[in-house]
Amino acid sequence: MARTGSDRAYVVELGEERRLKDQFMSRHPESPFVDAHIPGFSGLRYFPPNPKFRVPAVLERVDPPQYSYLRTNRDNQAEMRLVGHLRFTLGKRELRLRVYHASGSASTSVFVPFRDLTSGHETYGPGRYLTIDLGETDRYDLDFNRCFNPYSAYTDAYECSFPPTENDLDLPVRAGEKVWAVERNPSSPEGAVREMVDKALKRTPARPPRVRRRTSAK
Repeated sequence: MARTGSDRAYVVELGEERRLKDQFMSRHPESPFVDAHIPGFSGLRYFPPNPKFRVPAVLERVDPPQYSYLRTNRDNQAEMRLVGHLRFTLGKRELRLRVYHASGSASTSVFVPFRDLTSGHETYGPGRYLTIDLGETDRYDLDFNRCFNPYSAYTDAYECSFPPTENDLDLPVRAGEKVWAVERNPSSPEGAVREMVDKALKRTPARPPRVRRRTSAK
């Protein structure tokens, strides 16, 4: 199937966004790589742009927004406000995701944390994020090509919220940002918490005892 002119323009726009984000990550003082002095940054890793992961969505609001708590990688609870549920179709399936607003924030930007069948393999196990700016119509362009990792995917210096189980998608979303490094990819939110607790207690995960081989006498 030939790519349309609008698709080509979209791919170019997405590529420029990724280039600018790499510049931010490599140079800006607020970058997790600069702030935590992580050496060897050579660009974030992404799936190729795929327009099929860009879908229309409708936000069904919760009125009034409900206070909610999301678990973090430090085994704390981050207070949020549940704004509503985004309804959309992906892969011919009707799906929905919970949408959150940081408690106390006056911004119109909200975030959508989610996991899918690539989590813990091709993508960061604890989950990825999408953000949208609230509008009057509550109809949105939900673009998984723009989903990104929380900063905890790169360094333990940041505390980040995990998706609720209601935001686990039972299909692979091969779009957006991939896992940064294999050695920093716990399989799940629970795995990330266990790793953080182990590091906090300065211990290493238990390993099975070695089996000593018997040697024959000469």
